[in-house]
Amino acid sequence: MPQIHYLPDDRTIEIDDDDIILEASLRAGIPHTHACGGSARCSTCRVLIVEGLEFCSPRNSPEEELAKKLRLEPEIRLACQTQIAGGKVILRRLAIDSEDLESFNDQMTGKSISPPIGHEKKIAILFADIRGFTAFAESLLPYDVIYILNRYFQKMGYAINRNGGMINNYMGDGFMALFGLENSEKAAEQAVRAGVEMLEELEKLNPYFETLYRHRLRIGIGIHCGLVVVGNLGAEQNQSVTAIGDAVNLASRIEAANKQVGTSLLISEETYEEIKDLAIVNQRVLVKIPGKSGEYPLYEVVGIPPLPIQIEDISEVEKSSILQGFVKKLIGLFAQVRNWIRTIFRS
Repeated sequence: MPQIHYLPDDRTIEIDDDDIILEASLRAGIPHTHACGGSARCSTCRVLIVEGLEFCSPRNSPEEELAKKLRLEPEIRLACQTQIAGGKVILRRLAIDSEDLESFNDQMTGKSISPPIGHEKKIAILFADIRGFTAFAESLLPYDVIYILNRYFQKMGYAINRNGGMINNYMGDGFMALFGLENSEKAAEQAVRAGVEMLEELEKLNPYFETLYRHRLRIGIGIHCGLVVVGNLGAEQNQSVTAIGDAVNLASRIEAANKQVGTSLLISEETYEEIKDLAIVNQRVLVKIPGKSGEYPLYEVVGIPPLPIQIEDISEVEKSSILQGFVKKLIGLFAQVRNWIRTIFRS
């Protein structure tokens, strides 16, 4: 019967043929971290095979892909993907310090693989940043800087919330917003609509800033749609939902690309493909993205037709105002017809 000997625990367990290491560990009550839920989407369950590598199954496709990305040696295996057959394997778990054990105990709900601490989801990510704000802020009093940023964030937040998004993270005078956390079907359209409305809101806000500070704010917005891991981040008592993944990094790079191109709102090709029948695009540009090879096609969005107004979205006050306006126009039309009839009879 196959065996696994754990270091530094110095403990041996017997397993069934073709048992998966992670499942065997959890069944035996041996703490074994597995942040993604044992689906080869993280490396936290990795082990070092000290002896008995020949009794381990070859790497399958998901493990091989992750091993190449992380440049793992042959002796480093994913416990969630590796089966043991026909002999004794001595291994060392690589995530076993006190904080790992505490995290594992919080995650463990039974002697089986626990759900992942996040979930993969395709969403739209929007980054926005004020151009040249640091230099402008240096000429102001600190309270004025806070005042300006709060007015700006408030208006931008309205545009984002109206379109089903949420501001997830503030970074100085910039922020990240996420769309499609609940339903990703129209995440791209929602993000682009929000971006266009943000520029419109800023145009309304700028005359006020010009009067008060003799300065107009300019912003850059970058939007990308892609697969991310959505989960809670932070200390246990102060966690917030966030998104992690290459798609987030790319969205941030797209926002920064506005500086090179001299634009205000750029979207990725993936985003464009989802909204190309709606968005008004001014130009397509090829941009080198830091950390990426080759050039990326990006699209400058300058507008998008408004959504048709749904009667259920109109408040009672707005309905009353619309009705009053219609009645006034109707009365005016009757007066014109009456005058026209009088004129005919007089002649």
